[in-house]
Amino acid sequence: MDASLEKIADPTLAEMGRNLKEAMKMLEESQRRIEDENGKKLMSEDIPGPLQGSGQDMVSILQLVQNLMHGDEDEEPQSTRIQNIGEQGHMALLGHSLGAFISTLDKEKLRKLTTRILSDTTLWLCRIFRYENGCAYFHEEEREGLAKICRLAIHSRYEDFVVDGFNVLYNKKPVIYLSAAARPGLGQYLCNQLGLPFPCLCRVPCNTMFGSQHQMDVAFLEKMIKDDIERGRLPLLLVANAGTAAVGHTDKIGRLKELCEQYGIWLHVEGVNLATLALGYISSSVLAATRCDSMTLTPGPWLGLPAVPAVTLYKHDDPALILVAGLTSNKPADKLRALPLWLSLQYLGLDGIVERIKHACQLSQRLQESLKKVNHIKILVEDELSSPVVVFRFFQELPDSDSVLKAVPAPNVAPATVSRERHSCDALNRWLGEQLKQLVPASGLTVMDLEVEGTCVRFSPLMTASVLGTRGEDVDQLVACIQSKMPVLTCTLQLREEFKQEVEGTAGLLYVDDPNWPGIGVVRYEHANDDKNSLKSDPEGENIHAALLKKLNELESDLTFKMGPEYKSMKSCIYIGMASDDTDVSELVETIAVTAREIEENSRLLENMTEVVRKGIQEAQVQLQKANEERLLEEGVLRQIPVVGSVLNWFSPVQASQKGRTFNLTAGSLESTEHTYVYKVQGTGVTPPPTPSGTRIKQRLPGQKPFKRSLRSSDAVSETSSVSHIEDLEKMEHLSSGPAQNAQETHGPERPPGDSVQPTGQPEALQDGAQRPEDDHPQYLKAERGCPGEPDTEHAVQHSLGGVLK
Repeated sequence: MDASLEKIADPTLAEMGRNLKEAMKMLEESQRRIEDENGKKLMSEDIPGPLQGSGQDMVSILQLVQNLMHGDEDEEPQSTRIQNIGEQGHMALLGHSLGAFISTLDKEKLRKLTTRILSDTTLWLCRIFRYENGCAYFHEEEREGLAKICRLAIHSRYEDFVVDGFNVLYNKKPVIYLSAAARPGLGQYLCNQLGLPFPCLCRVPCNTMFGSQHQMDVAFLEKMIKDDIERGRLPLLLVANAGTAAVGHTDKIGRLKELCEQYGIWLHVEGVNLATLALGYISSSVLAATRCDSMTLTPGPWLGLPAVPAVTLYKHDDPALILVAGLTSNKPADKLRALPLWLSLQYLGLDGIVERIKHACQLSQRLQESLKKVNHIKILVEDELSSPVVVFRFFQELPDSDSVLKAVPAPNVAPATVSRERHSCDALNRWLGEQLKQLVPASGLTVMDLEVEGTCVRFSPLMTASVLGTRGEDVDQLVACIQSKMPVLTCTLQLREEFKQEVEGTAGLLYVDDPNWPGIGVVRYEHANDDKNSLKSDPEGENIHAALLKKLNELESDLTFKMGPEYKSMKSCIYIGMASDDTDVSELVETIAVTAREIEENSRLLENMTEVVRKGIQEAQVQLQKANEERLLEEGVLRQIPVVGSVLNWFSPVQASQKGRTFNLTAGSLESTEHTYVYKVQGTGVTPPPTPSGTRIKQRLPGQKPFKRSLRSSDAVSETSSVSHIEDLEKMEHLSSGPAQNAQETHGPERPPGDSVQPTGQPEALQDGAQRPEDDHPQYLKAERGCPGEPDTEHAVQHSLGGVLK
């Protein structure tokens, strides 16, 4: 374009062309700059904050990870179990980082290294756990190994499965047998992974007559296998337990193996008791697991190794089927899963592995021996020598029966009574487990619900000891805590019936039978407007119970009080916690009833007084308006004119008395103020009788907390100490009544209500029984009515009066 401009002879036109070119260039550059900025802005809005810019340094990223792990400083620290990561744990963590580095090697070196790691780890595990000539499959999900084994069993029993697929299974449905004591959700997981319908699962019941109630019933299993064969089904696989997930019981694996060999069923064993195969002494039931077709091991929690995969050991001769089932892989990343375990096993050595498993078994045996000496504690594991799991629960003997509380009712005890006692013990065991977990966090206790026994507490050191660093001292501390909680548990159970009877015998209180509450009981106050047939929430009742809860907590007793909805209802109740043997239940119930009644009366008094004051003010306004009209008629119209009225009042003053109205809160009436202006004092009010309080007032010793018995009928208390204790009470009564008697003697005989005693130095006008000026002030209202001091109610009255006057 520059060349074409040079050909233009007119210099003016050539200059205009050059200026236009520069202007267009500037506009295009500005437009391009705006588009680039808008593009960056839109992109920055779509990208999250941490990814914007040129990236962050390593320190900032690690600080972010630390904040996410430990939370903010403002948050309250949570009492979580802290895993004890020792040097063997550091080796396992190193294995993950080292695996990422090894994956960058060339293919030939990577293949040789991964093959060596996989073969070494497989050989070591088979030798340690007595499973000779086995293969290993390493997996992150603990149940994944069993799913792969099921695939292998399907390919082994159905030769045409690879070609025909589901049609083969449809013609002859496979059956997988699981114990009723198996871990929850295992059967559903297998069906989802294998694509099988749920009817392919068969749950084998446990023993009901002989043996452990958590062991598989072998005779019933054989009957089920025969029935399935007759129906044209194919028994495929049986999952046995060497330590059930709940209580650690071991099935009769030897007998199950014979049954599986007879009918061609694949036997898979899993459980925590398989860890004892590494020890020198093994029970025969666990040792029989070495003859099974496959087993799943979890060396991570057994040895305290974080992020270590689970291992499934199996025996099979066909490499092609193993590859089709997914138990082997040619991917180096799959083979490198064994690297953390390969490093950790070498670091620990055989002695270290055996020592950790042995230590866990010794902890369980130590707890078992100690719990045998504790009353009211039942251990549920029958085979105590072979199981490293301890499951125990608190129990209480049934009344009028020598049998221990069980699921099956005693012959002379009604089923309803057994059920109620069962629920009560379950709630107490749940409370006991939570208390022990807080007091001894290194024990690793768990609270679980069993179908037959109920709520129990489980101690499984094989799964927690290496991780939490549990020691023998922790077990001793655990036993000491259990012993310290026994008196509270037994006394709470004993006082429940007494509390129920006291509440049912007290007017205005309703006993609520909540089987899930571990305290002495639940009570609800029935106010005047309470609809007993309704299950909906009651706002008035909620306010009364909230105030009652506040009053009870202010007493600073050893009992705990909580408020919550009623069991199977939405109405508010007061929940009373655990109690000791010196708890006075009658005083507790009486205090609840009296306090709730006073709260209801005070609330109704406030409502009634507000209405009375409102009506009194309206009446006072009417009377004052009428008085003003009378004053206008009396004084005349001329006196109301500003200038004329002033002159007229100067020549002829009006001798008019000051008239007003005062509202007597005590009597609830409107009175004239003429007496006040004449005699300079307020009129005499009417004092109502005092409001009755509790039926009896209990005197406490110095330092004695509420709801505690001062005297207990015990053989250990001698007669001399009892007499001296009574004498002390009489002296306290004499001292408390002494000042009142001296005051009466000083002021003379008792005066009738309404008369007052004139102290020295008061004006003569107050001697005629006149009311003091402060008597009509709202803050003295409670004292006039004879009620105990209620700061909250006084403040509410003042607030209501202020609102009405406004």
